[in-house]
Amino acid sequence: MPLTRRTLIGVTLSLAIALAPSGALHAASPQPAKGEHGMVVTAQHLASEAGVEVLKKGGNAVDAAVAVGYALAVVYPNAGNIGGGGFMTIRFKDGKSTFLDFRERAPLAATKIMYLDKDGNPVKGASLDGYLAVGVPGSVAGFEMAREKYGTLPRQDLMAPAIAYAKDGFILDQGDAASFASNAARLAKDPAAAAIFLKPDGKPYGAGERLLQPDLAASLAAISEKGADAFYKGAIAGAIVKASGARGGILAKADFEQYKVRELQPVSCTYRGYEITSSPPPSSGGVIICEILNVLEGYPRSYLGAGSAETVHVMVEAMRYAYVDRNSALGDPDFVDNPVSKLLDKDYAKEIRDKIDPFRAGVSQDLMPKGFGESKETTHYSIIDDDGNAVAVTYTLNGSFGAGVVADGTGILLNNEMDDFTQKPGVPNLYGLVQGEANAIQPKKTPLSSMSPTIVARDGKPFMVIGSPGGSRIITITLEAIVNVIDHGMNIQEAIDASRIHHQWLPDTIYVEPFGLSPDTEKLLAGMGYHLDLADSTWGQAAGILVGGKSLAEIEKGGGSRYNGAIDSRAASGEAIGY
Repeated sequence: MPLTRRTLIGVTLSLAIALAPSGALHAASPQPAKGEHGMVVTAQHLASEAGVEVLKKGGNAVDAAVAVGYALAVVYPNAGNIGGGGFMTIRFKDGKSTFLDFRERAPLAATKIMYLDKDGNPVKGASLDGYLAVGVPGSVAGFEMAREKYGTLPRQDLMAPAIAYAKDGFILDQGDAASFASNAARLAKDPAAAAIFLKPDGKPYGAGERLLQPDLAASLAAISEKGADAFYKGAIAGAIVKASGARGGILAKADFEQYKVRELQPVSCTYRGYEITSSPPPSSGGVIICEILNVLEGYPRSYLGAGSAETVHVMVEAMRYAYVDRNSALGDPDFVDNPVSKLLDKDYAKEIRDKIDPFRAGVSQDLMPKGFGESKETTHYSIIDDDGNAVAVTYTLNGSFGAGVVADGTGILLNNEMDDFTQKPGVPNLYGLVQGEANAIQPKKTPLSSMSPTIVARDGKPFMVIGSPGGSRIITITLEAIVNVIDHGMNIQEAIDASRIHHQWLPDTIYVEPFGLSPDTEKLLAGMGYHLDLADSTWGQAAGILVGGKSLAEIEKGGGSRYNGAIDSRAASGEAIGY
């Protein structure tokens, strides 16, 4: 797909925000990308191209996902990674599904109070900046397990594009350059990071300039030759451990040597006859999406209309109840007995509906559990192949450019994922989430996540692949894209571009994107007792695929393109490419 289309998508979003009278951003959305044999949707066009080339060469969706994951580590360094971790949801052509957890783990030397001062208060920035914030990375192990167990092509073939982008460089577009510019001061604090991402004069690279990453190319080449052992048992791990020890971190060689990917059963539920497959704990994403959908299923949302006060009211109340469950009850399944079956129960959803006042806002403090005291820098990509295998991947460094540190000689940006743990019950993290003891820090434990790589099926066949970055808002971004298609009849691009709302229990606030609601709707909600935060910026960068047509109406009519891909108009450098 030509670069001009990506430019037009960004211009379209800007015009929609500036001109839309009632916030319906989808009214100006471009048409979804079309494909008959496969579709790859990512936040960086070069990574999308790498994935499509793998499909064209006969690789399956898992092969393409691995190639994209490594490529994004080079061309999308603020979130793409091999120094972080994430989740992969896979739905195979026979209808079976699985889930790979390659999320970061707490180091063996981690403690529950490691970010608190002598008075028991959080130390500002300790869980976000520098080596003490780094969790044990999982991406390389995850990609290698996925490729070995479910892929078809050699590792060298899948990593070749990433190595070439790192060794030979790639030309930055405006979206790439903007991410460097906004993080230049932070990157300048670490000499190794500054040497890669800033010019000798200390200024960030601009659009049209070429970014070379020779150290990262060497690290990737070592992984290509020797597999995961090159990262976890070789010089790369040694360099990261050395840098960590020298700069206040606690990473040890044993942390890398003992890292294991978990293969888990995905969370599943139904919504108006559609089958939802998504992420289980240690992600809260799938459970909470399903809990909210179960509540919403009892309301005639299509009749109430998108963006109406009634629709926003029931959505916010469902979010409120689900997020209190998320923040108080869920955690790493190796450490916490997660009440998943209860939270997914349709009868439990009815109990919640029965508590919702149809005319008044709820009060979050009234839901405070007894004993109770994530950002766009994640990235998501969606892929489907000619056989109907579908893969949804969300992975992250947590904050933009992670902890902002690179171990000398590796070229690898490291995560600051330890901030996703509960530093202290009742104290908000980077994304404002107030969490409890279930997510407290323990050695080898995985922090609770909101990442929600999701696949929707209909009549036993793939229907939709969807997910997004967005920190604590990932859940609601993914949820709203699903209901926009199923309940409100939007096409996949409109569903992703539409303005968003968000509520996460605490703070007791409805966050609203610019022009997300009409002034009349805002007044009605305020009259019901809601506090609205009318944001001055958008959030999330969803990537989605719809199968059989660009919308439900086209699917029902027949004759639509087999695969219809959409990258969020908020993603300046992303692209959906079909073939």
